Amino acid sequence: MTKGEIKMYDVFSIPDFKFPKDFLWGSATAGHQIEGNNVNSDRWHMEHEEGFLCDPTRAVSGMACNHYEMYKEDIDLLASLGHKAYRMTVEWSRIQPDANTFDQEVVDHYLDELTRLKEKGIQVYMTIHHLCHPQWFEELGGFNTMDNMPYWEKYLEFIVPKIAPFVDSWNVMNEFNLGLGDARIDFKINMVRYHARGYHIIKQYSDKPVSTAHACVMYQPKRYYDKFDNMMTDYFDWTAHEFFFNAIRTGEIVMPFRDAVYDKEVKDTMDYWAVNIYTRTMMDSRRKEGFGTRYEHKLLKLLPMDFSHEEMFPENIIGFLNRLKDKPVYITENGCTCYDDRFRIVYLTLYLNALHEAIKMGVDVKGYLYWSFMDNYEWKTFIPRFGLVNVDFDTFERTPKPSAYFYKEIIENNGITQEMLRRYLTELPTREKSVNELFK
Repeated sequence: MTKGEIKMYDVFSIPDFKFPKDFLWGSATAGHQIEGNNVNSDRWHMEHEEGFLCDPTRAVSGMACNHYEMYKEDIDLLASLGHKAYRMTVEWSRIQPDANTFDQEVVDHYLDELTRLKEKGIQVYMTIHHLCHPQWFEELGGFNTMDNMPYWEKYLEFIVPKIAPFVDSWNVMNEFNLGLGDARIDFKINMVRYHARGYHIIKQYSDKPVSTAHACVMYQPKRYYDKFDNMMTDYFDWTAHEFFFNAIRTGEIVMPFRDAVYDKEVKDTMDYWAVNIYTRTMMDSRRKEGFGTRYEHKLLKLLPMDFSHEEMFPENIIGFLNRLKDKPVYITENGCTCYDDRFRIVYLTLYLNALHEAIKMGVDVKGYLYWSFMDNYEWKTFIPRFGLVNVDFDTFERTPKPSAYFYKEIIENNGITQEMLRRYLTELPTREKSVNELFK
């Protein structure tokens, strides 16, 4: 086997597989990452702080994908590629540029976007807060203090009834569960309660299911049977995952070195588990920060920069989803960042086969949203390429990649066949070839 191939996996040996009837297929994006000129946001402010560009891989979001201006074309493209659902945000910082102003022109813009999605028969998966909010809210302490709950409530009471007629499913928040340290733990305790308040406000105006997208990173001990690595793994799993699952199931928020908080408003505020799932993180108790390096035989560097997704680990889906059997599950993010699109085709085949396996094991998975519909701004850089659709960030021209058409056939077939796969992939790609041809 050539060094750099997809080691240990052979997609050409996977039997044909189909998903359950009425399985929902689509893709996901986030406003700040695609819209451009989100000038009133905390993220825009951070991007323009002194020192932000000290790393040569970093860039400011700028026009991003110019989606705010090109949303009509993007919706047409989304429909032409067969997507049945689309996860998106309405950007709080655009809608409420200061604490006392709501911009009706921006609201009308989003209502037109939502109308066009519905006219194309595309279900709307709406995320209210996707890692980005107004700078004025951040300056007041953001979600780091419960004192700001009235601002959150005021915004939700304004926007939710306006967009509710168009929304098929809701995510209150996105991925607040990661990170460690005292301040971060307190933040996450707050966020559970902000999520719960959002859930109850949405339910006043909508009968559609509500959730919050959870980053399902599987923490794994570097030395599988080592007691200390396992203790480190359990600790991280507790503070990233189990605290949230327990809070939703019982109403009790339990975090290390904190008195437990019981909040009856929190219990049962997820109608389904919204799962953002990519890869795993190795835990190494011999390292101060606790994070270990990947096994060398699994390392798959697909970008000209260091990035967290340098491994394909579809087993993550099987392992993680088996702890979420008490509610329906939607995959609200999953995707591959690479310059060689053939790796994305391999990735889709492996991860969807693993998802199919999880369903056979009793997980009630209802749908899958690929991240991302188009190449986008990855918070600090434009280098990672997650998109099914290529974006030229100079001209903003959109060009569907072969994986976009492969995914279209997956949607039409409700699964993958070897005949389909072999039309898009003739051999397993190698990293060396990708580096030589694409990283020049």
